[in-house]
Amino acid sequence: MSMNPAIEIEERVRYSETDQMGVAHNKSYFEWFEIGRTEFCRQRGVSYKEIETLGFYLVVVEAFCKYRRPLRYDDVFVIHVSLREITPKKAVFDYELLTREGRKLIASGYTVHIVTNAKGEVSTMPGRVLKKISGEKTAAGDGQVR
Repeated sequence: MSMNPAIEIEERVRYSETDQMGVAHNKSYFEWFEIGRTEFCRQRGVSYKEIETLGFYLVVVEAFCKYRRPLRYDDVFVIHVSLREITPKKAVFDYELLTREGRKLIASGYTVHIVTNAKGEVSTMPGRVLKKISGEKTAAGDGQVR
């Protein structure tokens, strides 16, 4: 399947995301990955809420982050998200967190997701949703999930 280009969004480190020294806690990086991933899907024309309304879930089965440099309270940074792989039963997203100024690498990682139904059983994502996330156009071409 064709992969659309990556998306980028800016975020700011909130006080609640830092430790006593004002450094972003390691768990926050995975939350920022999630922010980027949900925005990636939204920009492709399908929100997580829509996927769940259809009775499907993208469950994280593997997550990895390599930390390069710390983020501190109030730092502004860029979340860069791309789709490495998508099949009817699996999606793999890649992430880079970059400084806004100079675009230096802060952290990189990936998440692997399987598709499940509401009972938690491995399932197959509806073709129309798969096409939207992968960047393929719907038959109608209007950006709506059908």
